[in-house]
Amino acid sequence: MSQSEADARYMAAALALGRRGLGLCAPNPAVGALLVKDGVIVGRGWTQPGGRPHAETEALREAGARAVGSTLYVSLEPCSHHGQTPPCTDAITAAGVCRVVYAADDADPRARGRGAQILTEAGIAVTAGVLTEAARRANLGHFLRVASERPMVSLKLALTADLYAAGPAGDRRLMVTGKPANGLVHIMRAMHDAVMAGIGTIVADDPLLSVRLPGLEDRKPLRIVLDSDLRLPPSARLSVTAAARPTLVIAGHGAAEERAARLRETQIEVVHVPRDEAGRVDLAEALRLLGKRGLTRIFCEGGPSVAAGLIGQGLADDVLIFTAPERLGRPGVLGLNATTVKRLDDPERYRIVETRMIGADRLTRHERVV
Repeated sequence: MSQSEADARYMAAALALGRRGLGLCAPNPAVGALLVKDGVIVGRGWTQPGGRPHAETEALREAGARAVGSTLYVSLEPCSHHGQTPPCTDAITAAGVCRVVYAADDADPRARGRGAQILTEAGIAVTAGVLTEAARRANLGHFLRVASERPMVSLKLALTADLYAAGPAGDRRLMVTGKPANGLVHIMRAMHDAVMAGIGTIVADDPLLSVRLPGLEDRKPLRIVLDSDLRLPPSARLSVTAAARPTLVIAGHGAAEERAARLRETQIEVVHVPRDEAGRVDLAEALRLLGKRGLTRIFCEGGPSVAAGLIGQGLADDVLIFTAPERLGRPGVLGLNATTVKRLDDPERYRIVETRMIGADRLTRHERVV
């Protein structure tokens, strides 16, 4: 195996380790790190809950004295600044690491390349740019938050075989997908900082937007409702459970204060953002607000209206469409209108990167072209 092949192999493993921190370490990126010596992995680490300790120091801690003369593989350029913890470059140098391989440069332009420079000046060989695109995708929310002041958005839709997301008005809640797909959705929720939906979906379905899988009981992503005029009933399950699970309602400017007060009594946080031309919550402003709060990854189950807005404005970065084998067989609510489908099919805007079966349902994942 060549050096470049070995570098790619170990970096892929570091990226996989980093995924363990998704949904737990905002506002920091979910980084993975491996220490390799004489072809043997001697230390592993990933960003811990809350963003600290960092992946590199975790890997160094596990390796101990075996770190001397090793190669560090890390999915993001090691930090070089003093924050709540000392810079990782100091720990790497002190541990006697002889080579550092990293995937993507620091997102902050003020620090980009500085970590590599410090390590090089300390006599450590540095190789940058191994699996860069994969690393950027893995922490797209971190890069977007720095560059565009917003988190990344994973948009999920569940459709019948004839492409309906719900039945006609007044129908009971439509259970579109099966247990395997529903279980995967809960895992996806757990890997994001927040779960978001529009008020139309909340009123129609009364969901909990929570993670309910054995072993993931401690995962409590922020629940977000886009609710322009504060229609969320205090009797909704989201309101009733707000004391136990953090819940945020984003309203439009001018929404009735008495409605906000009733929701705050249930321990829901209510904030306001500008409205768009249609009078709804401005999606870009809502995401900017969430970025300022330190969120990097949003899982949106907002329904057709929110989906059309996010895709139309290029704010949906991953679009996950679960298609069931059964048809609705009667008029209902289309999951995607013709304009939205056209945008998803535009190769300059989105590309299909994954198609697979989840039980009886088909998952198609589109990535926004960046």
